Amino acid sequence: MTEPSLELLKGTLDLLILRTLELHPMHGSAIAERIAQVTHGAFQVKAGSLFPALHRLEQEGSITGSWQESALGRRVRTYTLTPDGIKQLSAEQKTWTRIVQAMTALLEST
Repeated sequence: MTEPSLELLKGTLDLLILRTLELHPMHGSAIAERIAQVTHGAFQVKAGSLFPALHRLEQEGSITGSWQESALGRRVRTYTLTPDGIKQLSAEQKTWTRIVQAMTALLEST
């Protein structure tokens, strides 16, 4: 029996998207597929969450989108991490590390 997907904590979707785009530019569906692949299905990002987050990150200047043609001949919006996005990713990784350390300390305390 497969485990149910985990619910994303507020703010973690941005981190997942930025980290995924650090590898190379991708379109929305590829981003969702990569997140599911890397997390072994623990995070299943739905279009209703992903695309508003992509639009917000683009408006904030963390990513930039451009229309391209996919291998199947369809128009897709491909997103690229910007220099501001790289800075945001670094800051969010540090914040996430602090959260994990604090939670680990709490869960392992006696």
